[in-house]
Amino acid sequence: FGRMTGACHRKCVPPHYKEAELSKGEAVCLDRCVAKYLDVHERMGRKLTELSVQDEELMKKMQQGNMPQ
Repeated sequence: FGRMTGACHRKCVPPHYKEAELSKGEAVCLDRCVAKYLDVHERMGRKLTELSVQDEELMKKMQQGNMPQ
């Protein structure tokens, strides 16, 4: 959450504030930035889970192959 907040803030909000409230453009930019960040986070989580399952299956196959018959 902290990394997302910092990244989107740097991308969407100028360093020198002119107004106390966000402009419409800044708010839209922040909404899109957060949506993209969360989408990528979800995709990476799914991919890492998939890779973990594949590794687990490979380890099981290797253990079964190394067992004496």
